[in-house]
Amino acid sequence: MAKNLRWKVLTIVAVAVAAVFAVYPPAESIRLGLDLSGGVHMVLQVQTEDALLVETETSAEQLNEQAGLSGITLASSAAVSSTEIQVTGVPADRDQEFRTIADDLIGLSYTRESQPNGAYRFRMEPSVERVRRDESVRQALQTISRRVDELGVAEPVVTPYGGGGDQILVQLPGVEDVAGAKEIIRSTGLLELKLVEDGPAPTREFLLQTRNGVVPADMEVLSGVDDTLGGVGGSQVFYLVRRVAPVTGRDLRNARPTIDEFNQPAISFSFTRDGARKFGNFTGANLGRNLAIIMDSQVYSAPTIQSRISDEGRITGNFTTDEAADLALILRSGALPASLTYLEERTIGPQLGADSIRDGVTASVAGLVLVSLFMLAYYRLSGVNAVLAVSLNLLILMACMSYVSAVLTLPGIAGFILTIGMGVDSNVLIFERIKEELASSRGVRAAVGAGFDRVFLTIVDTHIASLIAAAFLFQFGSGPIKGFATTLFFGLVSNVFTSVFVSRTLFEVVLTRRREPTLSI
Repeated sequence: MAKNLRWKVLTIVAVAVAAVFAVYPPAESIRLGLDLSGGVHMVLQVQTEDALLVETETSAEQLNEQAGLSGITLASSAAVSSTEIQVTGVPADRDQEFRTIADDLIGLSYTRESQPNGAYRFRMEPSVERVRRDESVRQALQTISRRVDELGVAEPVVTPYGGGGDQILVQLPGVEDVAGAKEIIRSTGLLELKLVEDGPAPTREFLLQTRNGVVPADMEVLSGVDDTLGGVGGSQVFYLVRRVAPVTGRDLRNARPTIDEFNQPAISFSFTRDGARKFGNFTGANLGRNLAIIMDSQVYSAPTIQSRISDEGRITGNFTTDEAADLALILRSGALPASLTYLEERTIGPQLGADSIRDGVTASVAGLVLVSLFMLAYYRLSGVNAVLAVSLNLLILMACMSYVSAVLTLPGIAGFILTIGMGVDSNVLIFERIKEELASSRGVRAAVGAGFDRVFLTIVDTHIASLIAAAFLFQFGSGPIKGFATTLFFGLVSNVFTSVFVSRTLFEVVLTRRREPTLSI
């Protein structure tokens, strides 16, 4: 065997061995998509009105606070809708000063409308509203992605969905605890640290009895659980807290489950540099007062501020170990900017996925067998060459998907079947060209060489055109379409190698071993 041919054979053997190692064992090396492994498919809608309302309420509180710092007492400053703020009771002699404060604070985001008796209506600019809605969806996408990644789901899909701009598609292959995954994904996860003005009290009425049952405009009533008041599992209590939170979960750097001094599950958290500065100033100015640790409008604990705290804190409550771990996960991944509504949910059972795999494998094997029988019947012993080339093509395709951790989906299996057809098509072009060369009375070796040389550019042209189509499918397609495009891409690349290089090498090995070469074709 010539030295050049020996290196060709060794190259093919090395590629085949590497491919076998990459796909063995198949159950561990090949990642399966949602349609094959089972899991959950959800379509969620981001309630962007919630995000707008939070911003408008915050702006109203800031406006009231800044006016107070300047010595201007307002009758009220509150959000009357998700995009509107109503201010009343601006003193006539401080009107111009208030306007200056409003322009500096929210003038770029809101238009101002003067009303009688020192009242103003601020409306959010339409362009700002659109931006805030888009930002809330993007933030929800990022937060859900982080939470799903924390769940350890292999190759999840979290992507915009539909044409409304406020929907998100979530696919979690292999997830069995669907209810737990849904709870973690949809939990708003907003941590707030607010100053307690009164409480805990056993009822809302008792809490507000010294205020004639009226909640001050800059405060709110929140519920919590207090074991010290008795009752199984803790009794519900009520707190009067400041409406504006000086520190929120957006100032967190990290959160992790831990154990408190009573050996009970708790959550420890640490702040960013800016958050630590704000929290340090806040706790330093409020020594001896109670601080409510609030999660999604629920007071988990209200410890006394005994010293200045800047870098770390802890949430205690009636947690199980799993609940503490889930809450820490939610805090680490960030708060959702708005609540989520489930528009669609489908659970795909593992058995359905197993049936899809079995049917796909059966179809692939049946296609390969039928194609092999045709090639052997029509091209005789040369058909063996085509069968080996196509089989190696499929092996290399599987190995490539394993190396890049691509996900195999049901459309991907369709890509496998298409790869079989494309591989055979390339061999048919080559074999027919070889037959034409033999018919013109050329020698066997010359006919084989001319057949491969003259078809090579045709094969490359067709495969490049198909690769361009695969690239567009991957770029603009959804999850299943991307799965098909991925399989098609690797199948096209490996097919050029097997149909040209491998097939030609096999012919050369056979012809080199014969003194008077003949070809069964």
